[in-house]
Amino acid sequence: MVFFLFHYSRNPRGQEPYRTVGVLSKEDDDEENRLRRPQNPLPKGRDGKFHWSTVKLRHPIPTKSMRKVPAPKLGKIPKIQTSFDTEPESLKKVRLQRLEYVKNNFTHAWEGYRSKAWLSDEVRPMSGGRYNPFGGWAATLVDSLADTLWIMGLKDEFDDAVKAIANIDFTTSNLDEINVFETTIRYLGGFLAASDLTDGQYPILLEKARELGDMLYVAFDTPNHMPVTRWRFADAVKRTNEQVASTNMLVAEIGSLTLEFTRLSQITGDHKYYDAVQRVMDHFEYQQGKTKLPGMWPVAVNAMTADFTQFGGFTIGGMADSVYEYLPKEFALLGGGMGQYENMYKKSLATMKKHIFFAPNVEDDVDILFPGDVDSDGETPLSELETEPKAQHLGCFAGGMVAIGSKIFSQSKDMAIAKKLVEGCLWGYERGPSGIMPEIMHLQKCPAKGECKFDEQKWEKGVAAMNPGMNEESLSAKIARLRLVPGVTKVDDRRYILRPEAIESIFVLYRVTGDTKLMDRAWKIFETIVAATQTNIAHAALDDCTAEDPGKTKVDRMESFWLAETLKYFYLLFAEPDLVSLDEYVLNTEAHPLKRPSRV
Repeated sequence: MVFFLFHYSRNPRGQEPYRTVGVLSKEDDDEENRLRRPQNPLPKGRDGKFHWSTVKLRHPIPTKSMRKVPAPKLGKIPKIQTSFDTEPESLKKVRLQRLEYVKNNFTHAWEGYRSKAWLSDEVRPMSGGRYNPFGGWAATLVDSLADTLWIMGLKDEFDDAVKAIANIDFTTSNLDEINVFETTIRYLGGFLAASDLTDGQYPILLEKARELGDMLYVAFDTPNHMPVTRWRFADAVKRTNEQVASTNMLVAEIGSLTLEFTRLSQITGDHKYYDAVQRVMDHFEYQQGKTKLPGMWPVAVNAMTADFTQFGGFTIGGMADSVYEYLPKEFALLGGGMGQYENMYKKSLATMKKHIFFAPNVEDDVDILFPGDVDSDGETPLSELETEPKAQHLGCFAGGMVAIGSKIFSQSKDMAIAKKLVEGCLWGYERGPSGIMPEIMHLQKCPAKGECKFDEQKWEKGVAAMNPGMNEESLSAKIARLRLVPGVTKVDDRRYILRPEAIESIFVLYRVTGDTKLMDRAWKIFETIVAATQTNIAHAALDDCTAEDPGKTKVDRMESFWLAETLKYFYLLFAEPDLVSLDEYVLNTEAHPLKRPSRV
């Protein structure tokens, strides 16, 4: 399957697996940072500084040929959030207590980062070391803090973070090669959101956003204007070799740049950023019906030839998720000014309903859905394709996506699908051995037709087939050893790396429906996660969240999305509903709120 050709940690967030349990020694940490010292400085201009905007492009787009940001059609988009009733004082008291507890966990991790790893990408939550996997540009500060601090009302800490941002130098990096997608969603998204939330009160935020946008724009300087997503940016300035896009590129990395580049064009009035991503999405639209699973795009695409059809692995989980997430969100960010994104979303969702979403056959016969995977060779009739019942935590964003799409495109019947998808991921947490959903698991699938009553014997056969070996071991012993709950046939990846996707969809569904039961269920998840992951410094990923005591499997890593997304979504769930309203903001795939066109 194409899915296993790449490591993928976070759409595609994260660049390496977290397999080492325990902490790094000081010697290991010092050596790591010695090897990651800034390198590859770029040439300076006449003012003594290098400016990405001055790079001479090999394949410039004439201004008159640039696609311009369309004017919004605000009356086209219905309201997303429900109208909330007056809250009883007793419920308000509980909600505010929970809100404060979430905030306290955020400030705990913030202080750990600030005291141990200030201006580094990440803090090591167990050893207190520094880690720089995202260019050494203070990823946690920009990604996690610039807008989350403001949302939580931590004004002094926000001011300190903004002052520190001025010290970030995007003309040098500790990496030879940067990930354009990760840089876009974490850094560019972070600057833009902080600028939007503060109504432009801090000019340095937009200055840094534009500086970064000019840098990333150079990655699109290829013969066919498809970006180089794993980009040696210092070589790009030297212009010694022609830049060409990869023949084997993750679809999420090329198809999930629209929100940030579009918002940068909207704010600055410079259409070049929007033009760059719109050219890419035009290829997506043209080829959407020509892939081996029409309506969707494979996990890998050939960007060098701009052929998005030749591969055959399809999913909305790892390596592909955000390309679909961004379709309804880009429509909203453009104020309904371009029908292309509505059409692309509806076509992709129709295919998901037929081939990706599946009902698992689980105990208690609960009515839930998960997104699965499909392989297609392009020759097998679509009606004969089998959905692989592989549930990924990354796929838990789908419930929120479908809920938003249901509202903005007036597809009321899709709300039932959104609720079942959210219920699926809630089931993954609530029925998990320790109350946390693992990274990847396989489930027993319901039959395509007829009733879906849980069949214990069928499940046991599925367990035996998915976990061969250990013939001398009884099946019941194997199920106990593997800690499998009824309906789960295999846990492929037992990690929990502080992921946000489940709480993201719970938050969206709450804002859309006003169902307060979601808040209580989310709170239990929050308490469970914090109990297992908190350290003296911050919070740590888990190597095995299904273990009897998952807290004993902590890993010395805390990705910036724990603060940028997971804790932010928990906070917004318990905050007043008008804080970062979905009718005023679009949240990018790193939970950075980008201002939508105003109705006023």
